[in-house]
Amino acid sequence: MNETLRSIKERRSVRMFQDTPVSEDDLKTILQAANQAPSAHNQQSWRFIVLKGGKKAELVELISTKAGNFPKPASVLLRMASRAIASSPVVIAVANSGELITRGTELFKVDKATGHDFFRIMEIQSSAAAVQNLLLAATSLGLATVWLGVLVLIKHDVLEFLGEPDGEFMAVIPVGYPSQKPAGPSKQPLDMVVRHL
Repeated sequence: MNETLRSIKERRSVRMFQDTPVSEDDLKTILQAANQAPSAHNQQSWRFIVLKGGKKAELVELISTKAGNFPKPASVLLRMASRAIASSPVVIAVANSGELITRGTELFKVDKATGHDFFRIMEIQSSAAAVQNLLLAATSLGLATVWLGVLVLIKHDVLEFLGEPDGEFMAVIPVGYPSQKPAGPSKQPLDMVVRHL
């Protein structure tokens, strides 16, 4: 098995981290991997925001406060997300810039409504590819991550906190060394998810 396939197989969602810093070199490496992702029309309409120390603590406080506004199941998940962020030495947030949406409607000369939806989806796909690159690069370096999807519930608040446009995509990813390595989840066999036509 080559290194890429090994990293794909070994990647895990980890929510508790050791109190060990992530080196600036490793941080730059995983950000570079994210930035190498394919993007629609090579517009690279993503932004990576790195949070440490006090700013990371402020994000934890924001999430914990907002969690109280939700019913118990969602509130519990938001509090779990805040604990994962608090446990990690560094957090990387990913947001769309909206530039592809703006440029795309002009580039393709389509009506605004059709163009907005088309390029909004393309921006989401591009940023999701960048996040996957980031997760796999971190795994290849012995680091652990988790994509905290539940934070989409408070996406507007988080994007405002980050100083980013209120766009369609946001990911928040704690990064660090795992406190313990969880077993991988079971996956459906290929014959359950693949169709040949």
